[in-house]
Amino acid sequence: MKLAFISDIHGNSIALEAVLEDIRKKQIDRVYVLGDLCYRGPDPKRSLALVRSLDTQVIKGNADEWVVRGVNQGEVPEQAVEMMRAEREWTVAQLDEQDIEYLASLPTEMKLEIEGISIHAFHATPSSLFEIVLPSAGDEVLKSKLMSASDVDIFIYAHIHKPFIRYMEGKILLNIGSVGLPFDGMPKAAYAIVEIENGQIRTSIERVPYRIEDVVKQYEEVQYPNAEMMSKIVRNGLVK
Repeated sequence: MKLAFISDIHGNSIALEAVLEDIRKKQIDRVYVLGDLCYRGPDPKRSLALVRSLDTQVIKGNADEWVVRGVNQGEVPEQAVEMMRAEREWTVAQLDEQDIEYLASLPTEMKLEIEGISIHAFHATPSSLFEIVLPSAGDEVLKSKLMSASDVDIFIYAHIHKPFIRYMEGKILLNIGSVGLPFDGMPKAAYAIVEIENGQIRTSIERVPYRIEDVVKQYEEVQYPNAEMMSKIVRNGLVK
Protein backbone atom coordinates (compact mmCIF):
# COMPACT_ATOMS: atom_id res chain seq x y z
CA MET A 1 0.00 0.00 0.00
CA LYS A 2 1.46 3.34 -1.08
CA LEU A 3 0.32 6.37 0.92
CA ALA A 4 1.04 10.02 0.14
CA PHE A 5 0.86 12.72 2.81
CA ILE A 6 0.64 16.33 1.67
CA SER A 7 0.30 19.58 3.60
CA ASP A 8 0.90 23.31 3.77
CA ILE A 9 -0.40 24.08 0.31
CA HIS A 10 -1.04 27.70 1.27
CA GLY A 11 -3.13 28.61 -1.73
CA ASN A 12 -0.45 27.57 -4.23
CA SER A 13 -2.60 25.61 -6.67
CA ILE A 14 0.17 25.34 -9.28
CA ALA A 15 2.45 23.55 -6.82
CA LEU A 16 -0.44 21.35 -5.69
CA GLU A 17 -1.26 20.37 -9.27
CA ALA A 18 2.39 19.36 -9.82
CA VAL A 19 2.36 17.24 -6.66
CA LEU A 20 -0.92 15.55 -7.55
CA GLU A 21 0.45 14.73 -11.01
CA ASP A 22 3.57 13.23 -9.40
CA ILE A 23 1.33 11.20 -7.09
CA ARG A 24 -0.61 9.88 -10.08
CA LYS A 25 2.59 8.90 -11.89
CA LYS A 26 3.82 7.04 -8.81
CA GLN A 27 0.51 5.14 -8.60
CA ILE A 28 -0.18 6.10 -5.00
CA ASP A 29 -3.11 4.23 -3.44
CA ARG A 30 -4.26 6.87 -0.93
CA VAL A 31 -3.61 10.56 -0.29
CA TYR A 32 -3.98 12.28 3.09
CA VAL A 33 -3.89 16.03 3.76
CA LEU A 34 -2.52 17.60 6.96
CA GLY A 35 -3.83 21.15 6.73
CA ASP A 36 -2.95 24.73 5.77
CA LEU A 37 -4.90 24.64 2.54
CA CYS A 38 -5.65 28.21 1.41
CA TYR A 39 -4.09 31.07 3.34
CA ARG A 40 -1.04 33.03 2.07
CA GLY A 41 -1.25 31.99 -1.57
CA PRO A 42 -2.66 33.62 -4.71
CA ASP A 43 -5.19 30.90 -5.57
CA PRO A 44 -7.02 29.81 -2.40
CA LYS A 45 -10.31 28.85 -4.07
CA ARG A 46 -8.79 26.41 -6.57
CA SER A 47 -6.41 24.99 -3.96
CA LEU A 48 -9.32 24.17 -1.70
CA ALA A 49 -11.33 22.72 -4.59
CA LEU A 50 -8.44 20.44 -5.56
CA VAL A 51 -8.11 19.18 -1.98
CA ARG A 52 -11.83 18.52 -1.70
CA SER A 53 -11.85 16.69 -5.04
CA LEU A 54 -9.49 14.10 -3.55
CA ASP A 55 -12.39 12.87 -1.38
CA THR A 56 -10.01 11.85 1.38
CA GLN A 57 -9.25 12.50 5.04
CA VAL A 58 -8.15 16.09 5.68
CA ILE A 59 -7.19 17.71 8.99
CA LYS A 60 -6.98 21.34 10.04
CA GLY A 61 -3.83 23.45 10.25
CA ASN A 62 -3.18 26.76 11.97
CA ALA A 63 -3.66 28.66 8.70
CA ASP A 64 -7.08 27.08 8.25
CA GLU A 65 -7.98 28.15 11.77
CA TRP A 66 -6.86 31.70 10.93
CA VAL A 67 -9.10 31.78 7.86
CA VAL A 68 -12.05 30.72 10.02
CA ARG A 69 -11.61 33.09 12.98
CA GLY A 70 -8.78 35.54 12.25
CA VAL A 71 -5.20 36.05 13.43
CA ASN A 72 -4.94 36.71 17.17
CA GLN A 73 -2.33 38.78 18.99
CA GLY A 74 0.57 36.62 20.15
CA GLU A 75 0.16 34.01 17.42
CA VAL A 76 2.59 35.74 15.03
CA PRO A 77 5.34 38.33 15.55
CA GLU A 78 3.85 41.68 16.52
CA GLN A 79 5.25 43.44 13.45
CA ALA A 80 3.50 40.90 11.18
CA VAL A 81 0.01 41.01 12.70
CA GLU A 82 -1.40 43.82 10.56
CA MET A 83 -0.14 42.39 7.27
CA MET A 84 -1.23 38.83 8.09
CA ARG A 85 -4.69 40.10 8.96
CA ALA A 86 -4.84 41.88 5.61
CA GLU A 87 -3.79 38.65 3.89
CA ARG A 88 -6.46 36.75 5.81
CA GLU A 89 -9.16 39.22 4.78
CA TRP A 90 -8.10 38.94 1.14
CA THR A 91 -8.21 35.12 1.38
CA VAL A 92 -11.66 35.09 2.97
CA ALA A 93 -12.92 37.37 0.20
CA GLN A 94 -11.95 34.73 -2.38
CA LEU A 95 -13.93 31.98 -0.61
CA ASP A 96 -17.62 31.44 0.03
CA GLU A 97 -19.54 30.49 3.15
CA GLN A 98 -19.40 26.78 2.36
CA ASP A 99 -15.61 26.94 2.07
CA ILE A 100 -15.32 28.57 5.50
CA GLU A 101 -17.71 26.03 7.01
CA TYR A 102 -15.64 23.21 5.52
CA LEU A 103 -12.43 24.57 7.06
CA ALA A 104 -14.15 25.07 10.42
CA SER A 105 -15.41 21.47 10.43
CA LEU A 106 -12.03 19.80 9.87
CA PRO A 107 -10.70 17.55 12.66
CA THR A 108 -7.27 18.20 14.16
CA GLU A 109 -5.72 14.74 13.90
CA MET A 110 -6.05 11.41 12.14
CA LYS A 111 -5.22 7.89 13.25
CA LEU A 112 -4.77 5.21 10.62
CA GLU A 113 -4.24 1.47 10.67
CA ILE A 114 -2.75 0.24 7.39
CA GLU A 115 -1.89 -3.46 7.01
CA GLY A 116 -1.08 -3.73 10.71
CA ILE A 117 0.98 -0.52 10.85
CA SER A 118 -0.41 2.29 13.00
CA ILE A 119 -0.04 5.97 12.10
CA HIS A 120 -0.81 9.14 14.08
CA ALA A 121 -0.92 12.28 11.91
CA PHE A 122 -1.44 15.88 13.03
CA HIS A 123 -0.53 19.36 11.81
CA ALA A 124 1.87 20.79 14.42
CA THR A 125 1.62 18.71 17.61
CA PRO A 126 -1.13 16.42 18.92
CA SER A 127 -2.32 19.18 21.26
CA SER A 128 -1.66 22.35 19.24
CA LEU A 129 -2.10 23.72 15.74
CA PHE A 130 0.51 26.40 16.40
CA GLU A 131 3.47 24.99 18.34
CA ILE A 132 6.73 24.83 16.37
CA VAL A 133 8.93 21.74 16.79
CA LEU A 134 11.95 21.96 14.51
CA PRO A 135 14.17 19.11 13.26
CA SER A 136 17.03 20.58 15.29
CA ALA A 137 15.20 19.75 18.53
CA GLY A 138 16.74 17.00 20.65
CA ASP A 139 15.32 13.50 20.75
CA GLU A 140 13.70 14.03 24.15
CA VAL A 141 11.91 17.17 22.96
CA LEU A 142 10.71 15.44 19.80
CA LYS A 143 9.46 12.47 21.79
CA SER A 144 7.68 14.53 24.45
CA LYS A 145 6.11 17.06 22.06
CA LEU A 146 5.24 14.80 19.14
CA MET A 147 5.29 11.15 20.18
CA SER A 148 3.91 10.94 23.72
CA ALA A 149 0.18 11.20 22.97
CA SER A 150 -0.14 7.77 21.38
CA ASP A 151 1.67 4.47 20.92
CA VAL A 152 1.93 3.96 17.17
CA ASP A 153 4.51 2.92 14.61
CA ILE A 154 4.69 6.16 12.60
CA PHE A 155 4.18 9.78 13.67
CA ILE A 156 3.59 12.28 10.86
CA TYR A 157 3.35 16.06 11.11
CA ALA A 158 3.73 19.21 8.99
CA HIS A 159 3.61 22.93 9.96
CA ILE A 160 7.34 23.78 9.95
CA HIS A 161 7.87 23.56 6.15
CA LYS A 162 11.13 21.68 6.72
CA PRO A 163 10.83 17.97 5.93
CA PHE A 164 12.84 15.31 7.74
CA ILE A 165 12.73 11.66 8.81
CA ARG A 166 13.97 10.40 12.20
CA TYR A 167 14.01 6.95 13.77
CA MET A 168 13.73 6.72 17.55
CA GLU A 169 13.19 3.71 19.78
CA GLY A 170 11.68 1.65 17.01
CA LYS A 171 9.36 4.43 15.85
CA ILE A 172 9.40 6.63 12.76
CA LEU A 173 8.94 10.41 13.02
CA LEU A 174 8.26 12.10 9.70
CA ASN A 175 7.76 15.74 8.78
CA ILE A 176 6.31 16.04 5.30
CA GLY A 177 7.36 19.61 4.50
CA SER A 178 5.27 22.04 2.45
CA VAL A 179 3.69 21.74 -0.97
CA GLY A 180 3.30 25.47 -1.52
CA LEU A 181 5.89 27.28 0.67
CA PRO A 182 9.06 25.30 1.43
CA PHE A 183 11.33 26.94 4.04
CA ASP A 184 14.41 24.71 3.69
CA GLY A 185 16.10 26.52 0.83
CA MET A 186 14.90 24.12 -1.86
CA PRO A 187 12.17 25.83 -3.93
CA LYS A 188 10.42 22.61 -4.92
CA ALA A 189 7.14 21.29 -3.55
CA ALA A 190 7.57 18.70 -0.79
CA TYR A 191 5.46 15.74 0.26
CA ALA A 192 6.02 12.30 1.76
CA ILE A 193 5.38 8.74 0.68
CA VAL A 194 4.90 5.89 3.15
CA GLU A 195 4.87 2.43 1.59
CA ILE A 196 3.73 -0.54 3.65
CA GLU A 197 4.07 -4.09 2.36
CA ASN A 198 4.13 -7.32 4.37
CA GLY A 199 5.22 -5.48 7.52
CA GLN A 200 7.99 -3.62 5.68
CA ILE A 201 7.94 0.17 5.83
CA ARG A 202 9.55 2.53 3.34
CA THR A 203 9.45 6.30 3.80
CA SER A 204 10.64 9.05 1.50
CA ILE A 205 10.49 12.81 1.01
CA GLU A 206 9.66 13.74 -2.56
CA ARG A 207 10.62 17.10 -4.12
CA VAL A 208 8.66 18.21 -7.15
CA PRO A 209 9.53 21.16 -9.43
CA TYR A 210 6.69 23.44 -10.47
CA ARG A 211 6.15 26.68 -12.40
CA ILE A 212 7.37 29.15 -9.79
CA GLU A 213 7.30 32.21 -12.03
CA ASP A 214 3.66 31.51 -12.86
CA VAL A 215 2.89 31.63 -9.13
CA VAL A 216 4.77 34.92 -8.80
CA LYS A 217 2.72 36.26 -11.69
CA GLN A 218 -0.47 35.14 -9.94
CA TYR A 219 0.49 37.04 -6.77
CA GLU A 220 0.93 40.18 -8.87
CA GLU A 221 -2.20 39.75 -11.00
CA VAL A 222 -4.56 39.20 -8.07
CA GLN A 223 -2.96 42.13 -6.18
CA TYR A 224 -2.19 39.98 -3.17
CA PRO A 225 -1.60 42.21 -0.10
CA ASN A 226 1.92 40.85 0.58
CA ALA A 227 2.90 39.86 -2.95
CA GLU A 228 6.55 40.97 -2.88
CA MET A 229 7.51 39.05 0.26
CA MET A 230 5.53 35.94 -0.65
CA SER A 231 7.03 35.89 -4.15
CA LYS A 232 10.51 36.01 -2.64
CA ILE A 233 9.71 33.05 -0.38
CA VAL A 234 8.35 31.03 -3.31
CA ARG A 235 11.41 31.79 -5.44
CA ASN A 236 14.00 31.05 -2.76
CA GLY A 237 12.31 28.42 -0.61
CA LEU A 238 13.25 30.51 2.42
CA VAL A 239 11.46 32.92 4.74
CA LYS A 240 14.31 35.46 4.66
